[in-house]
Amino acid sequence: MKGKSLGMLLALLSATFVGTHCTEGKSNDIAVVKDSTTAVLTNNNGYASQVQWGAHLVSISGCNDCHTPKKMGPKGPENNMDLELSGHPSQSPEPKVDRQEIESKGLGVTGGLTEWIGPWGISYAANITSDSTGIGGWKEDQFIFAMRNGKWKGLPEGRDLLPPMPWQGIAQMTDGELKAIFAYLKATKPVHNVVPLSQLPVLAMKK
Repeated sequence: MKGKSLGMLLALLSATFVGTHCTEGKSNDIAVVKDSTTAVLTNNNGYASQVQWGAHLVSISGCNDCHTPKKMGPKGPENNMDLELSGHPSQSPEPKVDRQEIESKGLGVTGGLTEWIGPWGISYAANITSDSTGIGGWKEDQFIFAMRNGKWKGLPEGRDLLPPMPWQGIAQMTDGELKAIFAYLKATKPVHNVVPLSQLPVLAMKK
């Protein structure tokens, strides 16, 4: 009997040891998985690369709405992705409208969504492709400053970004999000397009 009881005790101790060892191993494995997932989410918010994350942010932020010229499709105007994010086409004629009436009434009129006329004058969607006429020569901190402070070309002494650029909302993005957007823009197909300079309101020019 003593031998049998001793054997049962040893078996019980052995089972307890093995069970504890296995549980500890699983806990460590779970911890490793959590750490790995956290690292991925922290680096690229779950995307395979910073550029892919940036592409997602550009898409959901509606950047193409103004910065990509339009072409006529079967259901009306649509983004011309051959000119993706290249801004207002340099050779486009100005819309024939009464600027003084528009500006004095506080209206906003657009020509193809890349050119906007309002009380601020005329603003043109910028070329934000990787070309030298776009942001090809920009630095990351320059881009972040522009988005955080609403300054043209990220220059502290530059003019304010004009409507309809929604920089006030974009300024609320995290540094990681802005860096991802910049990484994507620097990876875009370069499109050579010199966007016209903005124009002052008609009444301001007459003074």
